[in-house]
Amino acid sequence: MTPDSMYPPVDLRSDTVTLPTEQMYDRIASAPLGDDGLDGDPTALELEAEAARLLGKEAALYVPSATMANLLAILAQAGRQEVVLAEAASHIYVTERGAAALTGSFYQGIAGVDGAMDLGLLAQALGPGRNKLRTGLVCLETSHNNAGGAVLPLTHMQAVFAVARDAGAAVHLDGARLMNAAVALGVPAAEITAFADTVSLCLSKGLSAPMGAVLAGPTDTIQRARWHRKLLGGSQRQVGIAAAAGLVAITTMVGRLADDHAVARRLAHGIGQLRGLSANEPQTNIVQVDVSATGLDAAQWEAALRKLGVLARTWGRHKLRCVTHRHTGEREIDTALEVFRAVAASAA
Repeated sequence: MTPDSMYPPVDLRSDTVTLPTEQMYDRIASAPLGDDGLDGDPTALELEAEAARLLGKEAALYVPSATMANLLAILAQAGRQEVVLAEAASHIYVTERGAAALTGSFYQGIAGVDGAMDLGLLAQALGPGRNKLRTGLVCLETSHNNAGGAVLPLTHMQAVFAVARDAGAAVHLDGARLMNAAVALGVPAAEITAFADTVSLCLSKGLSAPMGAVLAGPTDTIQRARWHRKLLGGSQRQVGIAAAAGLVAITTMVGRLADDHAVARRLAHGIGQLRGLSANEPQTNIVQVDVSATGLDAAQWEAALRKLGVLARTWGRHKLRCVTHRHTGEREIDTALEVFRAVAASAA
């Protein structure tokens, strides 16, 4: 909190700022450990088994980050000089496609709306053509970060899965915030992942583990991913210390994500009442705020909010991104709205 701040700090930059729960610390302290690079860490193995069950897959692999999980999914399923298709605003395409330097694959964006790629364009990209490279993998994302936490309809995912299968391509789901999508849809995660061969899940966002992610899929695919993890330096030794928190995350923290969605709607509604501001109608825990009509750009808004104790992120020149999590309850949201109101008034 800066000397000028009138309010306690409210951190809306990301749900990655969540801290471990007391139950996680207790599980860490008592976790049985082994060498995951040799014959296995028992706590990591337990996490992998539980994650595979939760996600409806044969096997799972614990990795340091969801970015690595996505990379391993591509390495294990798309060959060099094959194409990886992804929605044009997805995290894999916008932020992670530099991994082509490692994968040797060619990344191609497919335009979409609210994170759902255009099925006609997808079919065209997958269709036959002279001198056309084979598509090895189609990537989906739900909830969709750049689309304001939008959740893909299951009918859309089913259609993508079908057209990819017909073309001989596998499907990977970037499910960094998959559990937010499952809670929003009111279905078990496995009903979503049924329309993907592999799926990544981040444990350190709303689920509040301090680090880590899992990649789940068929046993042979996960075995290939485990080999690639070793090549990338992702094998860790007594990693059960971190995996223990991940176990608590996937077994106790999913249901409460509905609270994050509720306060996100509260924040978006309140912001929408302020002159010059508009916000999306969040399906999950991400609120995108359009500041273009206020006379200040996003960077100026970010600085003004920060001065008063509210942390947000710029999301382009005229947008802010605010993400709710278990440290932002109704009181914190009300404080944030007071600060937004104060900045809006000063900009008028």
